[in-house]
Amino acid sequence: MSRRIMITAIAAAVLLAAVPLRASAQTSAQDVSKKATETGEAIRDYTVERKDEAIAHARKLAADLDAKIKELEAQASKQTGEAKAKLQAQIKDLKTKRDAAGAKLNELTRASKASWERAKEGFATAYRDLAEAYEKAAAEFKK
Repeated sequence: MSRRIMITAIAAAVLLAAVPLRASAQTSAQDVSKKATETGEAIRDYTVERKDEAIAHARKLAADLDAKIKELEAQASKQTGEAKAKLQAQIKDLKTKRDAAGAKLNELTRASKASWERAKEGFATAYRDLAEAYEKAAAEFKK
């Protein structure tokens, strides 16, 4: 019986090793999208009394997505022709959405008790838009 488990484990490892790198890029984009949805919900759950935690969480998420955008930029720089132009346009859109999310993050940091709900909803929406744009750009790169 343990030999059967070992053989199954080895077979699974071989199959996983054979998965192309593009699949991991797809997973990465899907993870970002899922994380964005979860983040939107997580940020919405913070009360004004936990403002500092919410801001720290939001900053980390923004930094993580910034790193993913830089990876796309590096990949786009290696492309040529129409593919490169298309990716650069999507990256420009990503940066615009990143700036909007950054502005919403600034609003979140300055939010008073009275404006807290509106500020965290604004950040959650902007971040979700940014993550969806990233997913679209990452999917386009895989084509």
